[in-house]
Amino acid sequence: MNALPHLLDRTVVIQARPETVFSFFTDSERWASWWGAGSTIEPRPGGRMYIRYPGNVEASGEVIEIVPPERIVFTYGFNSGQPIPPGSSRVTIRLEATGYATRLRLSHEFAESRVRDEHIQGWRYQLAVFSNVATNLANANAATLVDAWFGAWSETDQAVREKTLAAIATPDVRFTDRFSLLQGLADLQPHITAAQRFMPDTHMKRNGDVRHCNGTVLVDWIASASDGKEKGKGVNVFTFRADGLIESVVGFWG
Repeated sequence: MNALPHLLDRTVVIQARPETVFSFFTDSERWASWWGAGSTIEPRPGGRMYIRYPGNVEASGEVIEIVPPERIVFTYGFNSGQPIPPGSSRVTIRLEATGYATRLRLSHEFAESRVRDEHIQGWRYQLAVFSNVATNLANANAATLVDAWFGAWSETDQAVREKTLAAIATPDVRFTDRFSLLQGLADLQPHITAAQRFMPDTHMKRNGDVRHCNGTVLVDWIASASDGKEKGKGVNVFTFRADGLIESVVGFWG
């Protein structure tokens, strides 16, 4: 390989654990989920790296180094030879834990600055796609946790409610809406008891599918009485910690 003096650097934080993030470098199905259908990777030194972009644009290279769950290095170029042929640039991706999340550092080395500059926006886009597919996996059970959250507001048995909330939310979970400004499960528990007293026979449930982006989940909800009469509706914004637990909830009525 010729000298590669021109460097493209990009760092992002992904709301998933390093082991989850790294699995997208070692499994061809997951690799294809952020590059394109038909893309494959052989996760070993000397293994083939292949990317099929939309429009049948193909890129390929060779895995140089792989150290789970910390680092992968591979060569990169286009099968057509334009703007660079296979093997003519080098990509290094490093992962490190930051709290429960993952800091990803990308370095892409090129022989020419012109070609490097052509890839800047491409990596902005590709790493955004990557972060979303990784957090989709990390939060695959988001709908179940959201349903449990709403169910806890109707649960009158305090012990059962405590157990439910401890299993789905962080100890310092934040909750805010027009009637709430809470920090932590110890603050949330008596607030729910009070809500049951002052808003009796109110049952909340999810209204439609959850919408997820990078650890943030948007959820429509409806509140009804036991007879089915609607008492209110709105939308909640859930933030999930990288280990999959609910970290904060902001509720909007109406």
